[in-house]
Amino acid sequence: MNLQEKPFYLTDDQVRWVEETLSSMTAKQKVGQLFCVMGQDFGADELKTLVKDYNIGGILFRPAPAKEIRAWYEPLDGAARVPLLKAANLEEGGTGGLSDGTYFGWPMAVAATDDLGVMEKFAKVCALEGQSVGLNWTFSPVCDLDLNYRNPITNVRTCGSDLERVKSFCSQYVRTLQEQGMAACAKHYPGDGVDFRDQHLHPTYNSLPAKDWYESYGAIYQQLIEDGLMSVMVGHIVQPNVEMDINPELRFEECLPGSLSKELLTGVLREKFGFNGVITTDATIMSGFTQAMPRREAIPTAIMAGCDMLVFTTGFYEDYQYMLDALESGFLTEERLNEAVTRTLALKAKVGKAPAGGQLPEAKQWQAECADKCVTLVKNNQDVLPLTPEKYPLIRLVTLGKDAITEGCEAAPDDARYPIESSMTAIAEELLREAGFETERFDIEKEELHGTKDLPKNRLTLYLANCEHASNQTAVRLFWAKKHALDVPRHVEEEPYIFVSFSNPYHLQDVPRVKTYINAYSCHRPMIEAVISKLLGKSAFKGVSPVDAFCGLPDARL
Repeated sequence: MNLQEKPFYLTDDQVRWVEETLSSMTAKQKVGQLFCVMGQDFGADELKTLVKDYNIGGILFRPAPAKEIRAWYEPLDGAARVPLLKAANLEEGGTGGLSDGTYFGWPMAVAATDDLGVMEKFAKVCALEGQSVGLNWTFSPVCDLDLNYRNPITNVRTCGSDLERVKSFCSQYVRTLQEQGMAACAKHYPGDGVDFRDQHLHPTYNSLPAKDWYESYGAIYQQLIEDGLMSVMVGHIVQPNVEMDINPELRFEECLPGSLSKELLTGVLREKFGFNGVITTDATIMSGFTQAMPRREAIPTAIMAGCDMLVFTTGFYEDYQYMLDALESGFLTEERLNEAVTRTLALKAKVGKAPAGGQLPEAKQWQAECADKCVTLVKNNQDVLPLTPEKYPLIRLVTLGKDAITEGCEAAPDDARYPIESSMTAIAEELLREAGFETERFDIEKEELHGTKDLPKNRLTLYLANCEHASNQTAVRLFWAKKHALDVPRHVEEEPYIFVSFSNPYHLQDVPRVKTYINAYSCHRPMIEAVISKLLGKSAFKGVSPVDAFCGLPDARL
């Protein structure tokens, strides 16, 4: 492999460092480089041992205050024989790496602005805030196509379902992020968002015909590779049609998740697409990986199939030994081990010493700009906007899902910064009252079945939904009160309702007859402020829906 070509473009000195470092390593030290572990799974002393004695290649800490993350990495940097890859999931802004970073908004919010300039600003915030704690590698962008609205995990983590939008916005993210000196890792190859299930729970399927896959998901990865993408994260997602296209002798039942598939990794990514960067598995603790084959076989199979690194372990020492056993038996070849470690070292040569980074003074302004541009008026089949106290002096607020949100950070006595929790409903209520409205909160305990002749004529009901995507759940739907579902927008023909979703663009499947529906994609104070401002007519709705918010349901348009 030529490390002076795309994507590493190493100098002569950097190539020499890679070659000399590789040649100085023992087989055990090379095997250690294959692992990226979860930092919080180990105590400080044990983690230092893994770095010093086992020579692990990378570490990811879940978000914590910046001061803590810096303190965790400092002794590890001192113990590391070669620089560490320091990873995070910078999907929604700096908060993906440090809890006191900027929650910019989920990628779908950025895509809904229809403005690549906002994506450029988003990527800068991710890179510079991540680098402020030493991060040099991010498991982003999510470049899946959100083709199945029932999928519980892709959702607002994606840039939507439109191929050209996803391709252009992910491309902008990768170029901007890597210009700042941080490595991007696009995921989840071969592509999530077709199946309605979650690969955290079992292997899932991208069932597109091979031709359609190459023209969609394949085209996204080819574009990113052309842009100089440094790494790819491979999901535990089977693409049987592409695998059987590469290897016609394969039967459907023999097709493996991407993280274990030689056809998808070596046959497509390396040989067809010419990708020369690092390939890493998605977390090997996920059932999509653990259910595919016995772990003793799966761990070395992932490397032999074409992965260069393994993310997270169910038990580090066991997995490490499985790799040594495979090397001794000949199942894992020395050639494949050296190739994997060479690419990992090349990535470290490129980004191992990350720029200092820091908090961007413009971050909050850019966050507010994104919120203003992304809020989308999906449906407005009634004459209620703009809201005025004269028309509807009383606003009834119905909260669905998570009400607590993170609203900025504050300094603790030791100078660490901790998130401030607030209430979505309280913020909306505060803004409405400032505008002259009276408000009341819906209380299911006080609500009873009733007719409609005495419905208040001066009241509008505003639904605020924050039902977040999450791994290990099987659906992101609205679940109504057991008490006669009295929180449902029941009388849509006799009283006015407005439904606002802050975290899921597909709620019209559950409230199809609501006449005014708004998507906001992320839940933080600037987004709530933007929504209320638009409801009051102080600013225009500018968002462009990145998905079919009607879920293909004709009645949702009524």
